[in-house]
Amino acid sequence: MDEQTQNSQTENPQSPGDTDESVLGKKKRKFSYNIPLFIIEVVVLFIAIGVLYVVTVATKDLKRTNMDMDTIGINEEVADTKVEKKEEETKSKGYRNIALFGVDDREGNLGKGTRSDTIIIASINLDTNEIKLVSVYRDTYLNLGNDSYNKCNAAYAKGGPEQAITMLNTNLDLDITDYVTVGFGGLIDAVDALGGIEMEITESEITHLNNYQLCMSEEMGVDYIPVIQPGKQILNGMQATAYCRIRYTKGDDFRRAERQRDVLGAMMIKAKGASLTTLNSVVTAVLPSISTSLNVSEILGVLGTVVDYNLVESEGLPFSDERTLARIGSTGECIIPADLEENVVRLHELLYEEKNYIPSKEVSNISNEIKELTKDYLPK
Repeated sequence: MDEQTQNSQTENPQSPGDTDESVLGKKKRKFSYNIPLFIIEVVVLFIAIGVLYVVTVATKDLKRTNMDMDTIGINEEVADTKVEKKEEETKSKGYRNIALFGVDDREGNLGKGTRSDTIIIASINLDTNEIKLVSVYRDTYLNLGNDSYNKCNAAYAKGGPEQAITMLNTNLDLDITDYVTVGFGGLIDAVDALGGIEMEITESEITHLNNYQLCMSEEMGVDYIPVIQPGKQILNGMQATAYCRIRYTKGDDFRRAERQRDVLGAMMIKAKGASLTTLNSVVTAVLPSISTSLNVSEILGVLGTVVDYNLVESEGLPFSDERTLARIGSTGECIIPADLEENVVRLHELLYEEKNYIPSKEVSNISNEIKELTKDYLPK
């Protein structure tokens, strides 16, 4: 500050009419004007250091996976298009897709060996910060990324997040390379750290919500607070997690996937209005309970721009008019894409506003194979 004052004096030398007292007064006024700005800079600096410290400490227990790009399958035509786009001169930052997986494992196993109950593609427009969430129904009959066909949630069980991402890329012409996996315990902690989320509960959901709470409370050895009445209300972590698990009301698993997206949306809304202290609490609470490919700087980047994000689309795949339910031999009850190619065309229009998308040869072959493998099981 002394150097700044000295520079000011050099630029504005004392005029003949200035007395020593008047010059001193000017110095004091200039110094006082700079105090608020100086204080703000210091506060911002300490906040930034605090956030970095909290995240760094929390990530000591973070299960982070360095993804091997050679093990993540991206269809050849999609990979070629991605390279061409990078070479084009454009001001657009493009899109980033992150796979979100939810697993129900009581032993803290977030890798292979457990099926993913939740599969969501979070597509972020990096130019507008708009987010679109698309659930891939866990019982959808797809190529698991290794030329075998089964319910798509089996991919995570067989090969962890790498194979689950490969499954999504292979069937849907995507180029996902990052993921976040969270167990139910992590979701409970995150919602509680946010102070709860506002949800609309129907009469038909109350019994099932409380039944799931009872099961979780017995497994975890903790108490729970029953939901008493329908209507808009604040749910705590246990209640919100139980709400995500309901699949016995009208809509079955399709509505359950929608509930999961609704909870994510409610968490985003709550986070947008949260203080840095609250966001730090969320990070500290949830990071030990997740597995991810994101590093500390990327997590900090998400925290720093959370207020700018807007959820603009929420959908499920296969689309409602492009799917069929059928029992496929020993695989069990499955959701069959009536035409995988058509689903992929509509998905790309939804995510990227891309008109008349032409699916890759890989997707076309998978689409035909699904039709061949399921034709004898479909309703006549």
